[in-house]
Amino acid sequence: MHKAVIYIHGKGGTSSESEHYKALFKDADVIGFDYQSQTPWEAKVEFSDFFNAVSAKYQSVYIVANSIGAFFTMNALADRNIEKAFFISPIVNMEKLIADMMIWANVTEQDLYKEKEIETSFGETLSWEYLCYVREHPVVWNIPTKILYGDKDNLTSYETMSDFASKMGISLTVMNNGEHWFHTDEQMNFLDDWICESNR
Repeated sequence: MHKAVIYIHGKGGTSSESEHYKALFKDADVIGFDYQSQTPWEAKVEFSDFFNAVSAKYQSVYIVANSIGAFFTMNALADRNIEKAFFISPIVNMEKLIADMMIWANVTEQDLYKEKEIETSFGETLSWEYLCYVREHPVVWNIPTKILYGDKDNLTSYETMSDFASKMGISLTVMNNGEHWFHTDEQMNFLDDWICESNR
């Protein structure tokens, strides 16, 4: 095979999800990436090392990335030779998402600055270092990319996604009643059709 597809899972996902994509990319080796990074600065190193190892063996590399996996990808691999990327429910504005989570947790910026890290009731840890990092490292992404977005996504608003897609010149597909996590039969069928259509 001359082509590789690197599958990058979202939070709580695993590299074994890559099995689903093998039938959709019959002309490529589909490789699941079991990354350990929890922060974009860790991902910058880990994702780069993994990508370099894969790209050395193949003529072309595609990326399929979910949620925060897509955010880490954009943060770490923007300058790499990626032929095409497919992002499913990507986090495209991490600063806004952190700000939203602070509102949900009733945490002010001053609180976070003082405490440095604050645990929330919904399982996320708010971090001052993380917030500062995303402010100082805005995403710039010029790789040919397609985005799939569910209109019931509870982490990213349509306005935020649409604004990002139009700024970066990215094609955006919206699924009615799609969620942040594409997992029902209907959602997965829509996702499969979207990839097949986009990959023609």
